[in-house]
This record gives sequence, C-alpha cells and structure tokens, in this order.
Amino acid sequence: MGKYVQLGDVKTWYDEHGSGRPVVLLHGGLVDARWFEPNLAPLAERFHVYTPERRGHGHTPDVPGPITYQLMAEDTIAFLETVVGEPADLVGHSDGAFVAMLVAMQRPELVNRLVMISGGFNKSGEAAPDAEWDVDQIADFLAPAYGEVSPDGIDHFKVVATKIGEMAAVEPTLQASELAMVTARSLVMFSDDDLVTMNHVVEMYDALPNAE
Repeated sequence: MGKYVQLGDVKTWYDEHGSGRPVVLLHGGLVDARWFEPNLAPLAERFHVYTPERRGHGHTPDVPGPITYQLMAEDTIAFLETVVGEPADLVGHSDGAFVAMLVAMQRPELVNRLVMISGGFNKSGEAAPDAEWDVDQIADFLAPAYGEVSPDGIDHFKVVATKIGEMAAVEPTLQASELAMVTARSLVMFSDDDLVTMNHVVEMYDALPNAE
C-alpha cells in the first residue's frame, strides 16, 4: 500500500517488500516506482526492498521551485538516514542512476553497492544532444500514468516535465576524474542503443574505481 514520510519539505511516498539486506530502487525521470514492479518479487525473496518516489514523481507531491539532481540526492540521503537507517545497496535507472551516484559520492558510508542503469555522468556523452524536449509530446506518453497516482493531478504533469527538462538542459556536469569518489562496488549497465554513447559508457566504467 505504501506510506509517506516527511523529509524536509518533501512528503515522500515509499513502499517496502521482503526482508534482509536493504536495497533501494530509484526510478527514472517522469516515471515512478511502478517501473520496478517486474523486479520486486524476485528481489524481495532475498532483500528488504524500498521503493521511494522522488519529489514531483508518482505518489510524492511536487514542491515549489526547481528540481535538480542535487536536491534529489539530498532527498535520497534523508530517506536513507530516516527510513532505512543503515547502509543500503542502491539501484538506479536513468535519472535515478545519477542520483544514486551522487549519493555514493557524497555519503559513501550510506552505500554498500551501487547499480547504475542507463545513467551517464556528463551531458557531453549524450547520444542525441540535439533532441527536442517536447513537453506536449512527453505528456501524451507519460501523463496518464502520472495522473493515476499523483496527488497533484494529471494537469500538473507538464509543470514537472518542464522542471525536468530545465534540469536536463544543463545537467549532469560531472567530470570523469570526479567518479573516483565512488568507492562502492559498482555495476554499470547500458543497452547498445541508449541515451548516451558507448564511448561515454566506457569512460564511466574506466573512471569508477571498483566497477563491473
């Protein structure tokens, strides 16, 4: 059923499944924890799985102001400290992967292992840098699912999509040398036709000290 926890100004929704070593699943941008539903039952057989939804996503309401990777990383750190209460494995997809990486860089004592799926570290690695961020087109595709669970209602989707588009226009901006701050054992996962180039994937793998 899920529950809420107040983390600063964000009323964060999350659910829990299974028992054992904690694993936190971080969904991609403009989607929510339902994206991980096919993975929950197998993971819950071995792990205590947490599925928080970030500000403006899923059941978690939006808050005034921009959405940035750093703010979402701070929200995730607060979730780990307040709800999980011990170091966890982080599994992030797309935006969630970069958020997980920031958490691992800034608070390594909170992260046991790190899985990053389809999340690069710098805009220079984008496979289609000239792609248009068409909010109306994105809304046609994703707003109905957003409206099913968001307390802000379907009409607020374009507000959140605009915020994410503004973030994506300028972030992420890490340099490869900064990835040395990620000390956790890391799994780097991409498809062969992803949002970043294969050169970027290799550069990311090479820059992480303990990557597979």
